[in-house]
Amino acid sequence: MMQTDTTLESALDALLMADASALDSKDMMGWLANYSEEDEASYICRAAENSENGLALGFMYDDCRSRLEDRVTFVNDIWVGTFQDYRTRHFVQRVAYQRADASTISMRSNFSLFMTPTDSGITQVLAAGQYLDTIRLEKAGALKLLSRRAELDTSVLPRYLVYPI
Repeated sequence: MMQTDTTLESALDALLMADASALDSKDMMGWLANYSEEDEASYICRAAENSENGLALGFMYDDCRSRLEDRVTFVNDIWVGTFQDYRTRHFVQRVAYQRADASTISMRSNFSLFMTPTDSGITQVLAAGQYLDTIRLEKAGALKLLSRRAELDTSVLPRYLVYPI
C-alpha cells in the first residue's frame, strides 16, 4: 500500500481552492497572490489540441510575473465596462502530483468551468480540461504556483475570455 502525505495533499487542495475562489469572486489580486513572486511565474491557457500538435498559440499567454501583473491591471482597471460581464464557477479535482525536488511539485488537476452572463442569467459550460501546475514550496511552508498551464479540451469557446480559466 502506498503511503500518502496528507498534509501536503491538503495544502495542494487549499491552493487549488484559493485559486478557484479568487477567480469565481473576481478577486484578481487574490488570484495573483496564489502565484510565486519569481520572475518566471506564468499562466498559459491554450487548447490541448494546440499543445498536442506543438503549437504555442494560446487564449492567454502570460509568460512571466510582469505579464501576470499586467493581466490584473487590464481586468481591474482598463477593460472595466467594455465587455459583457459574466460569473464563473470552477470545479477542480487534483488527480496526481509528484515532487520534482525539495522545493518544487508538479501537479495535474481536472477542471470544469461554468459561466453565467450577468445580463442573461443563462448558465453554460465555458471550458473543461486540465491544469498542469508547477508549485513552489516557499519559506514558512507556503505553496505558490510557479506556473499553470490550463489545457482546454474545449477548442472553440462559446465567448471571449476576460478572466483566467
